[in-house]
Amino acid sequence: MRSHLLNHTTAEQYRRTVTAGVERVAAKLAATERPFSGVGVDELSPVVDAIDLDRPLGDATAALDELGEVYLRDAVYFHHPRYLGHLNCPVVIPAVLGEAVLSAINSSLDTWDQSAGGTLIERRLIDWTTERIGLGPAADGIFTSGGTQSNLQALLLAREEAKIRPEHYTRLRIFTSECSHFSVQKSAKLLGLGPDAVVSVPVDSNKRMQTVALARALEQCVAEGDVPMAVVATSGTTDFGSIDPLPEIAALCEQFATWMHVDAAYGCGLLASRERRGLLEGIEHADSVTVDYHKSFFQPVSSSAVLVRDRATLRHATYHAEYLNPRRMAEERIPNQVDKSLQTTRRFDALKLWMTLRVMGADGIGELFDEVCDLAAEGWKLLAADPRFDVVVQPQLSTLVFRHIPSGVTSPEEIDRANLHARKALFASGEAIVAGTKVGDRQYLKFTLLNPETTVDDIAAVLDLISGHAEQYLGDSLVRAS
Repeated sequence: MRSHLLNHTTAEQYRRTVTAGVERVAAKLAATERPFSGVGVDELSPVVDAIDLDRPLGDATAALDELGEVYLRDAVYFHHPRYLGHLNCPVVIPAVLGEAVLSAINSSLDTWDQSAGGTLIERRLIDWTTERIGLGPAADGIFTSGGTQSNLQALLLAREEAKIRPEHYTRLRIFTSECSHFSVQKSAKLLGLGPDAVVSVPVDSNKRMQTVALARALEQCVAEGDVPMAVVATSGTTDFGSIDPLPEIAALCEQFATWMHVDAAYGCGLLASRERRGLLEGIEHADSVTVDYHKSFFQPVSSSAVLVRDRATLRHATYHAEYLNPRRMAEERIPNQVDKSLQTTRRFDALKLWMTLRVMGADGIGELFDEVCDLAAEGWKLLAADPRFDVVVQPQLSTLVFRHIPSGVTSPEEIDRANLHARKALFASGEAIVAGTKVGDRQYLKFTLLNPETTVDDIAAVLDLISGHAEQYLGDSLVRAS
């Protein structure tokens, strides 16, 4: 079995094996005509369940053949221009190269003696990002697994900075818009806050936090003897891509001595944009910021970070273990990244972004994100002019929320069912993938545009498919009812 270990004696085998895998994936990417095969869970589950994991194939070629049947054939391909579903981006080749390197070397970014160069590369990228945000010379941060973990760590720091004893955690309040990410509520629960900890602030017609309502909520919080622990502003809501009014929120946070966290998991691509960077005005006042490079920086999952204005606040995540990062290492100024992280063992995900910047540059990333934002603007014009659809808001980023309005149908419930069916039928066909959400109590569909290869013609074609599936459903309903 030692022949399978990657080392100096198996370097040639490693090259051949990985090359064979890359060739399979490349061939599949080149031949992919639809974003999804349309396979159903009842069809695929028995195939996977029938594989006896206690009987190895013993050969990488055979394993790749099998993988083609249980994964590659039916994977959802985000690179396809008609994948318009969730916040999944096609990835850039330099980042995939970085992924291959980091997987083979397998550095763990917790301590200096496990990843010397990796430690410095990650730290340089954190500095680069905080400089782009404008957090100032005392800023710092750490790479994380994703936006949920980044938001959790930011709110942990906010809780500790509030300097409230644990028995009084029920007095702490987090203010965030009604369109913010669910991880805010999840974080509050994990941090031991009370059931009423998260205060939902209403949004305006463009799905941006109403700062007048936020001011009233903060005043009421103080008047009731509770503590405003944090305000979470969103720069790129998951459903609408809306950006909260950051300068006004920053002013309120200063007035009420409240931690300001900006969840820019989606909108962080604006940091590299030469055209739209102004949309993030005010983010430089944040105490902490979440960025997901694996969304609008076109990086493979996972690649995220939490950034802070004051590096001293990261001490709230520090724990010294004698076997790993004893306190004397800090005194000797040995840079152990575990001192700042909620994780211990941690992948060198920063290498993917490093390779991307070294090959493409920040402008290259920004141009790609600007392209999808431009595409969303064109898609909005298409939807607004089409009587078959109702579109919710003009996009700030690259998301479109809309629904099909069948002619002659007035029942909101029937319209809901038609849209739900259209999304399901489209997914089953494999021709395109769209997401769904609710606006109020009504069912809507959603295009999340993160692929610069997608065209207005693709959007128009998918809208026709949606309309066709919805009308077919309604026609079948009439037949069944007659």
